[in-house]
Amino acid sequence: MRLASFKSSFFSTRSPKGAKSYASFLRPSLRTSMALLLAGATMNSALANEQFASCTAALADKAKQEGVSQQTIDDVFPRLVHQDRVIELDRSQPEFVQTFPGYFSKRVTDWRTEKGKEMYAKHDKLLHKLSEKYGVPPHYLLAFWGLETNFGSYKGKMPVLDSLATLACDKQRSTYFTQEFLVAVKLMEREKLQKEDMIGSWAGAMGHTQFMPSAYTHYAIDGDGDGQINLWASEEDALSSAANFLANLGWERSFRWGREVQLPENFDYQESGYKNRKSLSEWHAQGVKKADGSELGEGDTTAYVIVPAGHNGPAFIAYKNFRVIMRWNNSEFYAIAVGVLADRIAGASGIKATLPDLPAYNRKDIIALQSKLNDLGFDVGKPDGIIGPATREGIRNYQISNNMIADGFPGLEVMAALNIDLASKANS
Repeated sequence: MRLASFKSSFFSTRSPKGAKSYASFLRPSLRTSMALLLAGATMNSALANEQFASCTAALADKAKQEGVSQQTIDDVFPRLVHQDRVIELDRSQPEFVQTFPGYFSKRVTDWRTEKGKEMYAKHDKLLHKLSEKYGVPPHYLLAFWGLETNFGSYKGKMPVLDSLATLACDKQRSTYFTQEFLVAVKLMEREKLQKEDMIGSWAGAMGHTQFMPSAYTHYAIDGDGDGQINLWASEEDALSSAANFLANLGWERSFRWGREVQLPENFDYQESGYKNRKSLSEWHAQGVKKADGSELGEGDTTAYVIVPAGHNGPAFIAYKNFRVIMRWNNSEFYAIAVGVLADRIAGASGIKATLPDLPAYNRKDIIALQSKLNDLGFDVGKPDGIIGPATREGIRNYQISNNMIADGFPGLEVMAALNIDLASKANS
């Protein structure tokens, strides 16, 4: 319960007719304790505000040293407000671990597909012009746009400069966010933006394409020719900037992201993952086929196999542009969602395999898994409830030693073999 709601609930000045206030029924010692609690909270809040004011004053000095005008400093810095919610979100950890079926089904939807086609028709000329110049096909630009902000319908709701200043004044990641904050102030000045219009994510991502200030500064371009780069107000600026950004990240013209594939029955799942890159000819020789059963084809292009939901779920083969997508957002789930949504906007039917019904693991489940693997000698590092490369490798090695399918996935059979009592099952 937040302090404000606690105070209003227990110290309301309004009470039923003829009744005494709640506080009057409390023992004097309890009333004193509550008063001290509230006084302490007020003091802590005052101290936090004082520290924030001191920090933003130091930021103003840095901004002036880096060339920000005194007029901008006088206009912006006195109006900065500490955002408590930003710190809450920065510290918070999700209770449940995201599974690929849950992630994918919420993002690659019929609505996003149809809206993407609608936006394709709206921006047809611009999209093809960008494709010719930067090598990024239209449907990929639309997929990024759709996943980032639902084609601009939701760009965030936090004041960007306040959020960045709050994080810059927080010790946890001060260096990074101090730089992003100063870049954002210079960007506001350069593009003649208004502080009130700079609304975005709690971490400072902005506009249709959710660029951080540094990406905005280096890669955003004027797509509509009005002399201003405004990623909030101009769809043309946003799409042009996305194309320029992807080209600079290394997008390879005329190559796709990857595709869904069929794996042979005897496929060795130890060969999946980024470390096991092979040429298309090699995958073809091993019996890997397209999702519809046709030949994968041959060539020198390197690729790797991904099984994001384990051996019971869909399989994908990822090409070089898949890693470019991950440079935008370092998540295989995100990269697959971009690729499949792009394919659907271009007219494909989406993935053919059925998404398995996987449990929504509690973080405690994964911590228990990691702890058990460590105890058995399969080192996965400090248990943190996050399924990263080290955890997948530990699971794979455990599966190998126990004659299980070594897909590196924490399936129910792995949990059962390790005698893990699932917290998620108890809470369901």
